[in-house]
Amino acid sequence: MWVYAPAGYGKTAVAGTVAGKLEANLFKEPDCNPLGGTFFFWRTSTDRNSPARFITTLTYQLFISIPELAPHIENSVKRDPAVLCKALEVQLMKLIVEPFKALGDTRDMPNRLIIIDGLDECINSDRESRAQKEYAEDREKVQIRVLDLISVLASYRFPLSFLILSRPEVWIKQHIGSPKFAGLVELVDLCEVGDNMNDVEKYLRAELSRLGLSDDEELLKGLVAHAGGHILYASTVIRHIDDPYCDPRCRLESLLSKSSHYFNPDLTHSTSFSPLSELYRQILRSCPKEHSQLMIEVLDELMNPFTEFNFELNLAQVVAILDRLSGREPGSGMRAIRGLHSVLRLGNLTGNDPGATDYFIHSSFPDFLKNPRLSLEFTVHGGKAPERLLSGCLDCISSITLTDSRPPGELEPHVRYALHCWPSIWLSFSARLWWEGGGRGARITPTWRDMWQRLLDINLTNSFVQAFTIDVNGLTDPPTFFPLNMSQPSGDNCIIPSSDHNAYYSEPLAQQAVLHLVTSFAAAICHLLKDLVYGQGGFWRSDVFAAAVSSYLINQLDPEISDNWKHREDVVVQAIQTLWHEAPADFFALREDVVAWTRKHTIWARQMRSFFDHICPEDVCQV
Repeated sequence: MWVYAPAGYGKTAVAGTVAGKLEANLFKEPDCNPLGGTFFFWRTSTDRNSPARFITTLTYQLFISIPELAPHIENSVKRDPAVLCKALEVQLMKLIVEPFKALGDTRDMPNRLIIIDGLDECINSDRESRAQKEYAEDREKVQIRVLDLISVLASYRFPLSFLILSRPEVWIKQHIGSPKFAGLVELVDLCEVGDNMNDVEKYLRAELSRLGLSDDEELLKGLVAHAGGHILYASTVIRHIDDPYCDPRCRLESLLSKSSHYFNPDLTHSTSFSPLSELYRQILRSCPKEHSQLMIEVLDELMNPFTEFNFELNLAQVVAILDRLSGREPGSGMRAIRGLHSVLRLGNLTGNDPGATDYFIHSSFPDFLKNPRLSLEFTVHGGKAPERLLSGCLDCISSITLTDSRPPGELEPHVRYALHCWPSIWLSFSARLWWEGGGRGARITPTWRDMWQRLLDINLTNSFVQAFTIDVNGLTDPPTFFPLNMSQPSGDNCIIPSSDHNAYYSEPLAQQAVLHLVTSFAAAICHLLKDLVYGQGGFWRSDVFAAAVSSYLINQLDPEISDNWKHREDVVVQAIQTLWHEAPADFFALREDVVAWTRKHTIWARQMRSFFDHICPEDVCQV
């Protein structure tokens, strides 16, 4: 079944309610779990805006919900552990289809429901695609790919049913209407079922009564008509007028009078929903005009995909960091967006609400901001934020010294953020130029050359030493690691436009910048390993340092040729060898951390173990 509706019609609430009721049924019939699995796509979550974990997540849930399937899934993984890193189509066959086939006749098995919510919010082919756009599938292709995976699984007639919820995007509608899905799918338009108008009226009547406006029936009827059964519109209006600094009646009357010119009841069920767009424009126009440009600037930064903050931080803390990096007066960013409480979560996020994974209350608002046809003068183009934030980050790390008397944990939040996140923002900067080039490559402009020169002017060894030894778990979510190709001594390095590797060979400045980056990365690792040898490195044991050592070794040495580990004369290899001879206990700890990190985040765990075995053979050192 495909359930579709525009933004804000409660699709995720429906999915959550169905899942909750099926899970509750498990207590009544513990021998049969009617819920096979769930996957909630969410465009602003790096873990949930791509299908990278789609099959493995469903596999794990089927492993739990269908006990008969568990041993066959386990055998598939044991036969080929690398299957977890293979193409989604291969994962589907090896982890789900073949284990089901191994059960034999499944006609007597009870049916399980798999719920897939927010298919339209699956926008990336994988996490890396956000930076390397030439490898990225566009959102239409990746959403159709997910539908094809579901179609393949459904074609085997296993005891599985599927509930798919999404916006009625044209390509989704066309694909589900194609012969591939003929006779398989029931379509449900959420706008046509239930009594949306009555539900919205009940909600608005209760909220207006709370705000002291229950005496004005005409005001209520006007608002219900504008909402058109659209709960997102209604809830946004209530948040907008519920402002302690304004009269809610005056604010509501003003909003309705200004938007009546644009109101068309025939458009309330459209994907863009014209009244909702006009409501967003009115909310933005209600903010002081002198703050408009700064407001758009801050929204641009919050929408930048690489400014991923830990959601335990409230928005004021996040914007304070962005203010410092963008060179704004402290507090000015929050002043500019204070009036947007109806569309932004200005307080703390709960962390428990599936929707509370973003500072935007609903994804329709950033969609609106990016669409110039809808947002008009408030359009967020997304071009300046990465460059502005990157420039601020480079300014921060240029001031880092090894003699800084402050403990790493006491560095100011914006400095800690800059130390870890400047490479990610660099990737966003690179991706933006790629799109501005029409997808044909990033033109090497004076801006590129300026950024490379700024890197050359910075003592990156100092900044890497600090970055490897500080904890940013409280700032970023998930914890930020440096890109795996940061220590790649070639045109594949992350500071070279991913769409134009030839720039490395045609631009001497690019070659100098890469060499400076790689040698500084190595020097920082050696500095910390030397501290360990002399007993001064009690602070070093962290995932960030393990990630740095792992990525450096993977990039500098050929992991496919085991003898290469032993014979390559490399400064980091030599430093690790010295650590083994001078401080074996710390060597063992380093080996444990690096191999564990490599196993968790890459496919080169075996080669990494081989490297450490060459330095310290198993028959010599036993851990």
